[in-house]
Amino acid sequence: MIFLPKEVKFSDHFEILADKIQAGGILLRQILEDYDQLDVRASKLKDIEHEADAVANTIYRELHATFITPLDREDIFSLVTALDNILDMMESTATKMQLYRIKSPPSECLELASLLHRSIVLVNRAIHSMRHRGENVSAILSTCVEINSLENEADQVMRLALTRLFEEEKDIFELIKSKEILENIESATDICEDVSNIIEGIILKYG
Repeated sequence: MIFLPKEVKFSDHFEILADKIQAGGILLRQILEDYDQLDVRASKLKDIEHEADAVANTIYRELHATFITPLDREDIFSLVTALDNILDMMESTATKMQLYRIKSPPSECLELASLLHRSIVLVNRAIHSMRHRGENVSAILSTCVEINSLENEADQVMRLALTRLFEEEKDIFELIKSKEILENIESATDICEDVSNIIEGIILKYG
């Protein structure tokens, strides 16, 4: 498959954005592995989120400035927005842990963050494979299936976590705060699935 400069340009931006999301996923997992470093790592995560916003805005500008785009404009816009939303959700999670002064997040948060990180690694793989999507159709579609499986696993962890919280947590305020943090992380895995579905649609449309 021959790539025109405009396609290379958009692929470059997609991959930079995917790499920043992966860096953010590592930080969120590290926050929950070593919670004493929350403030330092949350600040780094915010910086990465700002950098990702800049990349996304660059893509939006070039999308409007480019007469002929390598993919439908709607597909590019949907993909970039969903990718950026993953990092937004992770940054929001870390910020809420700071604002709510959560002393010790539920243990399931780390489990969910690990599943999220695995999903993000797969999203990154799929995005990098799209540069030569014609040669990687089967591999990309298989990666999308894996992402969807991880989202289902995260749903199960979330259900069990909520059951445990409602049974064991006696402080209603801690219950509400913990529930929201769990929901944020699980929502990020949902967005990874959204990205997967968008990628799958692009692959099936263009090959």
